[in-house]
This record gives sequence, C-alpha cells and structure tokens, in this order.
Amino acid sequence: MPAAPPAGPDWEGVRLHVVSGKGGTGKTTVAAALALALAKEGRRTLLVEVEERQGIAELFGIAALPYEERKVAGGRGHGEVYALAIDIEQALLEYLEMFYKLGRAGKALRKLGFIDFATTIAPGLRDVLLTGKACEAVRRRRPDGRRVYDAVVMDAPPTGRVTRFLNINTEVAGLARMGPIYTQSQAVMRVIQSPETAVHMVTLLEEMPVQETVDGIADLQAAKLPVGGVFVNMVRPPVLDAAAVLAAEGEHEEELALALTEAGLGGRRSSSASGPGPAVRKLVGPLLAQGREHAARVELEREQRVDIQGLKLPTYELPQLAGGVDLGGLYRLAAELRNQGAA
Repeated sequence: MPAAPPAGPDWEGVRLHVVSGKGGTGKTTVAAALALALAKEGRRTLLVEVEERQGIAELFGIAALPYEERKVAGGRGHGEVYALAIDIEQALLEYLEMFYKLGRAGKALRKLGFIDFATTIAPGLRDVLLTGKACEAVRRRRPDGRRVYDAVVMDAPPTGRVTRFLNINTEVAGLARMGPIYTQSQAVMRVIQSPETAVHMVTLLEEMPVQETVDGIADLQAAKLPVGGVFVNMVRPPVLDAAAVLAAEGEHEEELALALTEAGLGGRRSSSASGPGPAVRKLVGPLLAQGREHAARVELEREQRVDIQGLKLPTYELPQLAGGVDLGGLYRLAAELRNQGAA
C-alpha cells in the first residue's frame, strides 16, 4: 500500500476527471475503476470514451455502446455509472443541427463524406466536439437545478496527444476567431481550465511509461492545464523480502543446494551420501536466475517510484489482477481507489 498521498486537489470539487497515459498502461481500466469509485451511494457518474475503440463496452462485458448515455453499472448499495462512446460523425451532425439548423441537409453532408473531410482538415473541430460533449455533461442540470451527473470521467487520448487534445484554443485559433465554433471552444476551455477539472496520468513501474508520465505532466503544466494525480497500475507485490533480494544477488549456490536437500527435494539422501545430489543441483541455477531477475525488477520499480514521488502529486497504486479485469475486478479496483482517498 502506498504512503498517504500529498496534499492535492479537492476531489469533492472536481467534476471532470480526464484520464490519460501511455498505451498499454491500462488507462481505460483505471478510468472505469475511477468512475465506479466516484459513484458512491446515491451518486451518478458518466464515463466518456473519445477514441471510438469500444473499450468501455469490452470492460463491462456488454454490447457496443451506441451514441447515447447508457447505464453500465450500479445498484447493490452503489451509485450509478453511465457510459457514452462518442461517435464523431453523430457529434458533428448534432452540432450542425444545434447551431445551424441543417436538419436533413446535415444527413446529406454525411452521405457525401463531408464529415470525414471536415474533421480531417480541421482536427481542432474534432477535439472541440469530443471535449465539448464531456463538458456539456458536466454542466447539464435537471429541471430542479441539480446536476445530472455528480462527476464525469473521460477516457482521453494517450499521453503524447492529451495536451494538444485538451488545449483546443490553440487548435481552433487557425480555424475560427468568431462564431459558434469559437464560442464553443471558449466555453469548453472555461471548464477544462477550471478547478472543477483534473487531468490524471496512468503509468506502470517501468522506465518508458514513467518517463512519458513525467514529460506529459510537464507539458500539461506548461499549457496551464490542471494536473490531478498519478495512478500506478498493475503493481505486483514483491515475492522476496529485502534480505532475500540481497541473497539472490550474491553467490549462494552451495547454500541453496544444501537447503533444498535438507527440505527433502531431489529425493532422500543415503547415509553414505555427502552433499546435494545431481537432481538438486539442477534446480539451483534456474531458482537463483529467477531470484536475480526478481531482485532486478524490485530495484527498477524502486527507482521508478522515486521518479514518481519527485512529481509531488497525489499517487495511487492499483494491483495487477490475476486473469485480467472483469466487472468484479473493476469493483475491486474501485474499492482500492476509495481506500486510498482517490474518491
């Protein structure tokens, strides 16, 4: 269990949680677990996917999500989690109808391939649509004035693209300086740059993911975007204690062979036998090799933890689950996050 996180953002005040990380670190899994953790009893969370991979549906073991908000988890003393997989074509048609009242003309544009054309030549427009949908969910209210969602969790693009994705003012600057697109981008940036938003990074205790996390956080800070916490995913418990790690690094073949023999491995020794037999000696080399490999991993992970601690951000650790992550596993990870104060 990691040490208590340093003072960080007021998680109760954060309404938009943006989750990014290097590919392969399990950012979608962490985003889903965070959404479950935030959906405390009586609360409602929206989990938003923007990369059109249907990763959320796969995690929750359901059919591909349509372009609408659907309940994917809840009940049994928990709050509710809804999910939305944003379809960029549908989002642009919705945008055109909202601001330009195109109606059937918008559908005709889709058939002509205009949607792909527009979002390809103007990637800033795509980002406005994707982030705008999540920000609209953050601001949405019921007729009685209460928020529809207590929190929104966005499964965002990977580390290398997340700053550009969120900093849409830069992307839109060359696209429009007035009109609906410009107005929409300004409204989105007001949410993203506010204390209600936190951008979290997911990493593993490996050199490349940690370095990307360090670089990604520096980019976010340079762009004046609100940095949240660091989620260290798939943490494996150490098999050996500190003394055993030191022993594995030394030359202890004979001692290990004798210990294995005394434990009865390799068959019983006759009273005339002296020292470990050949069967035991065959075990010694592979066992020591595995021990040294484990010791090297423990040392590498220690070094990566030092780099993560140097960021001085709230840090949370999630265990590696045997057999992969199913819905039960997601609830377990959500409980870990709650226990560590992330929700």
